Amino acid sequence: MLNHPIRHKPNRASRALAVVFTLALFVCMTVTASAANGLEMSTSYPGLTVKAGDELEFRLDFSNGSGAGVNAALSVTSMPAGWEGYFEGSGSEISNVYVRSGDNTASADFHVTVPADAAEGTYKITLQAAGGGAASSLVLTLKVDQEELGSSAFTTQYAEQEGSAGTSFSFSSTIQNNTAKEQSYSFSSNAPTGWTVTFKPSGEDTQVAAIDVDARGSQTMDVTVTPPNGVEAGEYTIPISAISASETLSDELTVVISGSYTIDLSTPSGLLSFDAAANKETDVTLTITNNGNIDLQNINLTSSTSQSWTVEFSESTIDVLEAGATREITAYVTPSEDAMSGDYVLTITAKNSETSDTAEFRVSVKTETVWGVVGILLIAAAGGGLYYVFRKYGRR
Repeated sequence: MLNHPIRHKPNRASRALAVVFTLALFVCMTVTASAANGLEMSTSYPGLTVKAGDELEFRLDFSNGSGAGVNAALSVTSMPAGWEGYFEGSGSEISNVYVRSGDNTASADFHVTVPADAAEGTYKITLQAAGGGAASSLVLTLKVDQEELGSSAFTTQYAEQEGSAGTSFSFSSTIQNNTAKEQSYSFSSNAPTGWTVTFKPSGEDTQVAAIDVDARGSQTMDVTVTPPNGVEAGEYTIPISAISASETLSDELTVVISGSYTIDLSTPSGLLSFDAAANKETDVTLTITNNGNIDLQNINLTSSTSQSWTVEFSESTIDVLEAGATREITAYVTPSEDAMSGDYVLTITAKNSETSDTAEFRVSVKTETVWGVVGILLIAAAGGGLYYVFRKYGRR
């Protein structure tokens, strides 16, 4: 007996199932091909953590699988209230991008400005590119993180300096704006009376009363402090401030004025010349001024000349001359008996252990010559002779 293999003929149900499966497979392949041939917009980092006030830039890449170029219109379909955004290409704001067939055949940038007052949270922006019967959407997810900013500050490098009176002190101070907005700061100082304080942007020559500082930015200022003339030695504090609409930033500068020893020898008129006669005393008024900020002790007055002259002072020693004070002293100058007519130099010096000053006087000496005396005698004799003749013979 022969065994024959059993062959099962497909029934109608099986044939129907095969048809349905084939149709489903075809539909899937068609959908897949359609997706592959469509327009796609993408970015490498669609989700970011940002800070309030940030300005962001997303690079957008475009692919086109349709086989033909597409002029795609760009739009923002949703954005949180108060946020700003725009598309850019080649440095200009754009509304369309041409996408050639292929992968990553076009690109553009999308700029977003996060509001300075944006609260902490997650925000979404939806972008769309549409053209040639195809469209692509892209969702950007931005998480605004609460920024831990330090307080804004006004600080100075080397805030304490030392120098003598008459010195101008230069400080380098920096404003740090740690707010999320640009601030305009005006400057002020509370320096002691007579002191001057000026503010200039670092590296510039223009004095300013206020300056703008970017959000989270800084600005370095050159602050010049000039003490008044004759300021006393000591330590001085100069408060300075940078004031905006929302905050007041303060700092303190310290200037230490060291002892300054300066003396000036002159006359009340400033004229350093006078006339004198041989062997006759001439009074000359001198002024001795302490232009420093320290009292001067034991100031001695001396003189010198190439001739054997006599010079005496109403006070040859000043025990104490206070800072800023002036003393008048008389010098009694007597040229020598044999001094000839002409100009001479007389040097007078005021000096103590810390400082000194010297003044050179030009002295014009006038003398009576022998022939001058003889001439006077001859004139007198002639006058006497004429008087005698008129008296004796005038009535005859």
